[in-house]
Amino acid sequence: MRTYGQRAGVYLLMLVIAQLPSMAQKKAVTNVNIVFIGNSITHGATLKEPEKEAPPVRAVEWLQTQEGVGKVNYTNQGVSGYTTVDFLPATGKAFKKVEAAAEAYKAEKDALLVFSIDLGTNDSAVEGPNGAPVSPENYKKNLQAIIDQLLTDFPGSRVVVHQPIWYSPNTYNGAIYLQRGLDRLQTYFPEINALVKEYGKTKPGQVIVGDKLGFGHFKQHAAAELQAEEGWQGVFYLHPNKAGAESLGKLWGKGIYKLLK
Repeated sequence: MRTYGQRAGVYLLMLVIAQLPSMAQKKAVTNVNIVFIGNSITHGATLKEPEKEAPPVRAVEWLQTQEGVGKVNYTNQGVSGYTTVDFLPATGKAFKKVEAAAEAYKAEKDALLVFSIDLGTNDSAVEGPNGAPVSPENYKKNLQAIIDQLLTDFPGSRVVVHQPIWYSPNTYNGAIYLQRGLDRLQTYFPEINALVKEYGKTKPGQVIVGDKLGFGHFKQHAAAELQAEEGWQGVFYLHPNKAGAESLGKLWGKGIYKLLK
């Protein structure tokens, strides 16, 4: 017969063995390389130090505090004034830089490559940015062309598409946005959802919708988290200020984190 001490030892050993899967799961981490694609909001326009304060920076900072996330590298490919038209592979304008940025991560086999896309603000304008106004149908087609090429070039990658954020209906700087633009912007949301649903059938798990809360958040907190800018129809709100960039970065981070859970 086993002594009490022997029985206790066996029980302790069984307890440790039972916990091994969960212990291993907690220790498992995912390294991530992120290519942020976007416009002036992604770039960090109006911020004093965009290289330290832009939404991609804040997104990465937030991600690195989350369980299961290892090393996170990123590159900010946001370009002020750019639309989905500017990022189309066929135009050879911005897409080559995106490809080059992603290629730099290709040697890191132990890291997941993620493309974070936030485009649509400039597409929605009444006049000014390249291709604007972009219809909802063409917005979807453009996004699909961009994503298709990314997944062709980088088959193991993932894509997160965020919904564009709110801007004030009097926004009129070098480009004309106004209420018509704001209305058009919101017609892009169902197009994003429909496109991701289609990818769910053809490339399951590779393309997801990221942030959906930014539009409502910035509409509610415009004065506190968007930069007050002087325009042709008075003070307008379009770009996140320092506090807004931190909020948006966290929202983007949460959208990206969905892929890693």
